[in-house]
Amino acid sequence: MAVDATTVRKVARLARIHIPDDRLEPMAGELNGILAWIEMLNEVDVEGVEPMTSAVETRLPLRPDVVSDGGKAEDITLNAPRSADGFFIVPKVVE
Repeated sequence: MAVDATTVRKVARLARIHIPDDRLEPMAGELNGILAWIEMLNEVDVEGVEPMTSAVETRLPLRPDVVSDGGKAEDITLNAPRSADGFFIVPKVVE
């Protein structure tokens, strides 16, 4: 996939980024270089390699599944500017 100045202009407009006209061609060259490097990754033999979620194998810590005391709505809303019946009262926002 080749990127030209027209594509760079379109992507910049969609991203709401201002790129001066004299920078369109150099930017297209940079993007083409990045895409060529990414295409080189397709040549890597990954047969038999299991997918990874991280470069470092770690196990997530598990906590015991126990019932907590909960029911602290009054304590939680003590510092709230306004609250009622254990709920925060916030200004209505309508767009």
